[in-house]
Amino acid sequence: MGNDSVPLHLSAGHRSDRPSLDLHRQLGEIDIYLFDQIMRGRFDRRLRLLDAGCGGGRNLIWFLQHGYEVFAIDGDQAAVAAVQELSARLAPGLPLSNIRQGALDTLPWADASMDAVLSSAVLHFAADDAHFARMLEELWRVLRPGGLLFVRLASSIGIEHLLKRPTGRVRLPDGSDRFVVSEQMLLDWTGRLEADLVDPIKTTHVQGLRCMTTWCLEKVR
Repeated sequence: MGNDSVPLHLSAGHRSDRPSLDLHRQLGEIDIYLFDQIMRGRFDRRLRLLDAGCGGGRNLIWFLQHGYEVFAIDGDQAAVAAVQELSARLAPGLPLSNIRQGALDTLPWADASMDAVLSSAVLHFAADDAHFARMLEELWRVLRPGGLLFVRLASSIGIEHLLKRPTGRVRLPDGSDRFVVSEQMLLDWTGRLEADLVDPIKTTHVQGLRCMTTWCLEKVR
C-alpha cells in the first residue's frame, strides 16, 4: 500500500464497517412499501401525519427526524409509551399528547385534520365486515381532501384457492387468523369512498403462506 492510500475503514466519509446500521438509525424497521412512497415524494407536502395502529413506532422514525407533525394511536398502552419515548428523543418539540391510546373505529381527531394517514398491518385485525368498515371510515374521516391513505393488510389475492372464502375473517395457511380482503373488495371501497388509486393495488405473495397487499388512496373531496 502506497503512502497516499486511504484505509478502507476511513474512506467514503468515514463510513462504518456496517453501513446498514447507519440506514437503520435513519429509517428503523420501516415498511419497505411505505419507504417507496416516501422516495416518490408522496409525503413532501403532506406534513401532518397520523399513524393509526402505530405499534412501537417502526414507521415513524424517519418522519420524526424530518420535522413532520406526527400523530399516533394504538390500543396497547405499552406501544403508546414506546412511541412517546421515541418522539421525546427524536422530536422533543412534538407534544406527547399527539400520541394516544385508543381504538381505530373511534378516532379522537377532527374531520379533515390530517394530510396523511398510515395503517400498516392493522386493518386485518378487524373482527368482521362491520368492524373493518368502521375503522376504514374513521381513517377516511380524519383525512383532508388531497390527503393520502396508505394501507398494508392481509388479502386473499393469489391464495384464494387456499382459503374458505375470499373476504372476511379466515385462517391463513401460516396458521394465523386474519380479516382478509379481495381485490374486488378494495376496488369497491375505492369507489364507495370516491377516492383515486395513487398506485395499482400491489400484493406480495409469501410462498403460499399469506399475501400482504398495499392499497394507496388519495381523497378527492
